[in-house]
Amino acid sequence: MMSLTPLAVRFNMENMVIVGNSKFWTDNNILYCQFRSREVNYKIDVDKIELFIKVIDRLCNGKPMPFLIDLRNAQGALTRESANLLSNSPILKKLRISEAYLINSIGVRLVINSYKRIYEPTTPFVVFNDLESAKEYCLDARSRY
Repeated sequence: MMSLTPLAVRFNMENMVIVGNSKFWTDNNILYCQFRSREVNYKIDVDKIELFIKVIDRLCNGKPMPFLIDLRNAQGALTRESANLLSNSPILKKLRISEAYLINSIGVRLVINSYKRIYEPTTPFVVFNDLESAKEYCLDARSRY
């Protein structure tokens, strides 16, 4: 079994993991990722991305799923190395069916579009302003997979 840093990770229930200000869980064969950082200058480094990948791998248990990524009220940025790891991870490549991004600001929309264009253009994605539409997209992507 993989090891997760005990101080950085809390398990709320069998299918939910909290890592700092981030929360990961599965429901109805959708992987939910919720990020809540209010620090404008926060940089998500490679170590944090590696931990996120381990958590996602554990939650998906080898089963490909659509990812619903909630970036409402999230601030900060990926380093170039982190973005490369996130986009090129063999684990994530085999698990990602599609990505639904949930946002509430134009700035985050611009960051997502840039990331997808530069680092990871292959996984289908859509940006949403409401949770229900994002869930519907994920359910549709899962049924087409």
